Amino acid sequence: MSTSIEQLLEQQQVNLTSLTALLAHEQQAIVARQSELILECAQKKSALIDNIKLVDHQLAVHPEQARLAEGGDLAAKVASLREMADDCKSTNDVNGEALMRAQLSFHKLNNLLQQSRGKHQMTYTSEGMTQNTRTLGTDLKA
Repeated sequence: MSTSIEQLLEQQQVNLTSLTALLAHEQQAIVARQSELILECAQKKSALIDNIKLVDHQLAVHPEQARLAEGGDLAAKVASLREMADDCKSTNDVNGEALMRAQLSFHKLNNLLQQSRGKHQMTYTSEGMTQNTRTLGTDLKA
């Protein structure tokens, strides 16, 4: 027995509501700089997005798919789901930018700490990051 189009739309709403809550939780974890929680949120987010893609595919190939564009209750439900998905995307973009800023500030702090250890021991890696070496020129065998 196949799933009705109404059930699929309801499942998609549950998925998007869960994703909205998870993104808010991820945002709190980013602010609190809880790396384990951020990783856990990312894994859950990936699973939810896979679920959303699956339901979206089921809706796209459903025999009654044409009813979604006819107007009425189903079209309003689809519009609401699209709005929820857009909100999730913008929240995810904000979270991604916050993570990038946090990573950049971590690298700057790391560079400052390495510089404070001694500039005579500092060099750069191929990625442009600073690196302290204690054997700078002292480990020559020739």
